[in-house]
Amino acid sequence: MKMKHQSSIANDVIHSCAQKLDTSVEKLVEEFEAGWKQETGDYSRKLVEFCCSKALTVECPYIQEKISDGSFSRLTFDMMMAWEMPTSQDEESHMEQVGKGREDRKLPANVPEEEDDTPLFYTDLMPLLVNEEPSIGEDSFVWLGSLVPLAVDIVNGRFTFETLTAPTGHRLFFPGFKKFLQEIDQCTKHLQKHATPKGVELADDEFILHVEGTASSQRVVRHVGGTSWPGRLTLTNYALYFEATGVMTYDDALKIDLSKNISHTVKPAATGPWGAPLYDKAIIYESPEISEGIVLEFPEMTSSTRRDHWLALVKEIMLMHQFLSKYNVECPLQAWEMHARTIFGVIRLHAARELLRISPPSPTKFLIFALFDELPKGDYVLEQLAEGLKKINSGHPCSACSILRAMNMSQSMLPSPEFVAVGKECTSASGEDNIPSSLESAINQVREEAKEVEIAKATTEVLKEEGIGESATILMELLKPLKNVVPWFQDVISWRRPAITLTMIAASIVIIYKEWVGKAIAAGLFWLVLKMILARFGRSQDKCNEVVVCSGSDQKITMESIVAAQFGLKNIHEMMQLSNISILKILSIIHAKARKQADMVMVAMTVLAIIFAVVPLKYMLIAITLHSFIMTSKLGRHIGNAQGNRRLKEWWDSIPIFPVRVVEDASQCPPSPS
Repeated sequence: MKMKHQSSIANDVIHSCAQKLDTSVEKLVEEFEAGWKQETGDYSRKLVEFCCSKALTVECPYIQEKISDGSFSRLTFDMMMAWEMPTSQDEESHMEQVGKGREDRKLPANVPEEEDDTPLFYTDLMPLLVNEEPSIGEDSFVWLGSLVPLAVDIVNGRFTFETLTAPTGHRLFFPGFKKFLQEIDQCTKHLQKHATPKGVELADDEFILHVEGTASSQRVVRHVGGTSWPGRLTLTNYALYFEATGVMTYDDALKIDLSKNISHTVKPAATGPWGAPLYDKAIIYESPEISEGIVLEFPEMTSSTRRDHWLALVKEIMLMHQFLSKYNVECPLQAWEMHARTIFGVIRLHAARELLRISPPSPTKFLIFALFDELPKGDYVLEQLAEGLKKINSGHPCSACSILRAMNMSQSMLPSPEFVAVGKECTSASGEDNIPSSLESAINQVREEAKEVEIAKATTEVLKEEGIGESATILMELLKPLKNVVPWFQDVISWRRPAITLTMIAASIVIIYKEWVGKAIAAGLFWLVLKMILARFGRSQDKCNEVVVCSGSDQKITMESIVAAQFGLKNIHEMMQLSNISILKILSIIHAKARKQADMVMVAMTVLAIIFAVVPLKYMLIAITLHSFIMTSKLGRHIGNAQGNRRLKEWWDSIPIFPVRVVEDASQCPPSPS
């Protein structure tokens, strides 16, 4: 049975689904139409979604052998193609675009032979560098994640696709997709072969996610005071284990429990001789339960890629347990479903690193919690994830938990019958395949905010690359306006300008006597808003595009080889950079370089001006005093608004700095203001 309104690939997929389900296409269509509502529209795509969902329920229990023989890769890729162009009109439009693209890509026939050779440098990417094969886009890839969370998870699927398809113009071709699934299967099998850390008995649902420091992998070194101990490092979905290398075998493992609900942290660290921070290739784990942080170094010749990889993985496990605790995910099946999705995120990262060896991808793009912890408004996505977790049926054959079991995981990890019985009481029976609109809108909002913050942060990288001397020069240039203000105040206070001094005394007496302090502050804020508006309409952002700093001195700051002095200089340098960035961001707001943020500042200052003008200052001073005392008490720590602080930090990060240009020729320096 061929349906004329469906595309050829959609017809093929529906026919394959009917074969998998051991039924006819007619019966499959009848079953779909019995539950389909006409007002939902998009008949062709909904039919494809229905048939694919039904077929995958019988494929997932045998997913590992299906990946090995290539049938699962072919079936799911065809499903994505059918979802992307379900109708015959979509197919015709696609063929026209392909034909036009081929015409645009035509090259002259007289290509020299030496230019026709493919460099061996690209051999690892050859499965991805395909132009003539059919390909799929981002939306269909994420849709597959709503059916089978193996190759992609719906939460971070768009970030995964963007990173995975960067070498191929953000289109995924079948050779690359098949290779990615095979790497996932190989990584799963490889992780199962690792030995359990010495002296440790893993929990029933504890799974080894990464191991280094063995004879076949790169070194891991633990630093304790002035001594260093090489050893083997093992990460599971509950803890981190370090086994120091002994004479013939490993010593008993040191366990770092990542699942505890305490204020523990892991962050980058630098190591070196006598404690000097020379090599930025380590991580440090700090916890209130230990007196001294645990430092683990991942030596490599050039970059700190290994350290960043381990840091992202450890953070992912810590953040996952914090997520389960914060949102009170007490249902065993829901918690294990989240564990399974996190495990698959780590496995996908391993597979992507094997697939893209030339340019290793960013680790967070394949992880869930580490990604949204660093993205602006990522906590909104995690809130929607917690809500959606309640609707997931972990007993479904295509759930992450079921797929993990089908990938021949250790039998000790499988939930017991009692575990499943308890879980069914708190798990919804609905098998929703569609991505919740609230989750999708939150993800799209995060992506837009992330792009804006990334552009703004890129403007600060120029200052961070400057040396201490140039940072000091820029800071002195930015503080030049204060040199004119301070002498003016000194003149007024010392009666060198009697008229201004008498005016200020009279104004101060009137304001204090009439309790007009709030109105005076309001007038100042309104004056600043007026100046910003005049700067905008006066095209100040065009007239003053950058701050020009003249660096005429050739003096260089020399650092002695003393660790204390090095730390001191490093802190001063960071303070200078932070001061420069802060001042330049304020300039960017004043001159309307950051229009969106400038609007928010003007609105906020206007609201503050109205509040100061309406509310008596004495009541505001009382409120401020009470707030200051309350926020330092235990009650204040309990009711503190961490989310508000996060929003403010994200807003500040989204402000691009005012451009700075350093010139060495004194003739190009602008004249100093009189």
